[in-house]
Amino acid sequence: MSTPLNLGIVGTGFIADVIATALRETDRVRLAAVASRRVEAATDFAARHGGVRVHPTWEALLADGGVDAVYVATPTVAREAICVAAANKGRHVLGDKPFLNIDSLRRITAACTPNGVAFMDATHFTHHPRTHQIRRELAERTGRLEAIRTSFFFPSADRNNIRLQPDKEPTGAIGDMAWYSMRAIAEYVPSHPAVVRSRGVAKKDPVTGGFIRGAGVVDFADGLTSTWDAGYTVGACLMDLELLGEKGVISMDDFVLDWAGGFLIPDCSRPVGFTQRSGLATPSGFVRVETPSRKRQAVLMLENFADLTQEPRGAEAQESIRISERTQSLVDTVFASLEL
Repeated sequence: MSTPLNLGIVGTGFIADVIATALRETDRVRLAAVASRRVEAATDFAARHGGVRVHPTWEALLADGGVDAVYVATPTVAREAICVAAANKGRHVLGDKPFLNIDSLRRITAACTPNGVAFMDATHFTHHPRTHQIRRELAERTGRLEAIRTSFFFPSADRNNIRLQPDKEPTGAIGDMAWYSMRAIAEYVPSHPAVVRSRGVAKKDPVTGGFIRGAGVVDFADGLTSTWDAGYTVGACLMDLELLGEKGVISMDDFVLDWAGGFLIPDCSRPVGFTQRSGLATPSGFVRVETPSRKRQAVLMLENFADLTQEPRGAEAQESIRISERTQSLVDTVFASLEL
């Protein structure tokens, strides 16, 4: 791809900054414009990231002829309208997660394919070489999967954060954090077995009413179980994943944001990889498998998105839609099963 993809960003929050920063590390995608309902925020954002064009509304950004694609980094409640409008304008769509529900996501993806534009959700870890290697080697390393266990916590008590405001983020920590637990299922269980039963509990912030924690178990038709625990209430960052199979176990403690390149404060003291255990091995017998990456996972995501735009009706673009819909469907299922 010789000509860079010109990306417009709708939204100026933390995650938009992460993506704009990642754009500096690739020549495949270029930041072209930014839009925010607060023009001063967009102006500040543009100044931090190269002085790109500023638009006062997302509609104005979509009308910008120099924008090929949009990254929609808005609160969840606003996401569908912008994504659908972008697709209808012929702009490729990179949508932050989660989505309002599976019906909302399907309306977005239904607008993309007929308009000849690509769709991708902005889940970073799926693009890291570690994820691809585990998928390739999973059957050999673990045998038939019996269970998937995940924990994803990020300490946050800021009630001004939109994640704790249900009018902007109706599913709160469940959509924001448990999305990754559900994505792990979608990534590592390609057979997509039907859900037999889901049950769980949730906790809301007593002031804002936003969901701040959830935990549960999902039973699948092939006997697989998934236990998950996620939220903002634990005083440390946890990103644990275990894939438990008949032959062994694969585990990692940074499955969402790898410590070396994906986390807020990069730590290269431990190369990215995973640990394999089998039999009665003690810690001295655990096997550490390193999975280095030439680029950070956010950068790889942007480059893979650029690849999809070359064949927006191709097999890879359709698979991008399928895995997004599978993930959101699982999020909907667990959210509906929660008890307060």
